[in-house]
Amino acid sequence: MTGMRLKRLEMLLSKVKGFPLPSAKHEQYLTPPDLAARLLFHAHMRGDIGGRRVCDLGCGTGILAIGAALLGATEVVGVELDSRALQIAFENGKELGVFPRFIQARLPHPDLISLVGPCDTVVMNPPFGAQDPHADRPFIDASLSIAPVIYGIFNAGSRDFVKAYAGETAEVEEVVEGTLLMRRTFSFHAKDLRETPVEIIVLRRRMV
Repeated sequence: MTGMRLKRLEMLLSKVKGFPLPSAKHEQYLTPPDLAARLLFHAHMRGDIGGRRVCDLGCGTGILAIGAALLGATEVVGVELDSRALQIAFENGKELGVFPRFIQARLPHPDLISLVGPCDTVVMNPPFGAQDPHADRPFIDASLSIAPVIYGIFNAGSRDFVKAYAGETAEVEEVVEGTLLMRRTFSFHAKDLRETPVEIIVLRRRMV
């Protein structure tokens, strides 16, 4: 399905089911299909999805992993802490005719490369740090340990932090601005629909 158009991908991803009982502690919410499709299609057009081995860190119910598989990744691995989310991810993939390999694991993991194997590309929507200000750091560390190219969704204004945190290990290659539309998910959400400015940040590991 490498000839798939962006709108077709977004339509397919709109069928992905989210968390039945989302955890505020782990910032569990379904990445909106339009944002997921935009990240994946952008990565695909840059040659980082089709024919590649792709890992989705913190995959939740699988929207990025499934999208990568739909775009023709040769192998897709999704890593997630929540076993219930992984079961839904498998069912979501089956519904759309793709079968990423889903693994239950917590980040940071002492030997993620042995668990997942080396990848060409990581796609991820890590926690923004609403509950834990440093929750995104294990995802950045983990992604750089298994792949040379990372596409991640971060809060708007995160590029300087990501650049500084990656240090000499990786460089921020590109930043794409976007909007995350989140429906009321937790009791402390004041609005039925909230627009959050975000950045899709592309990191590339430096050659050593």
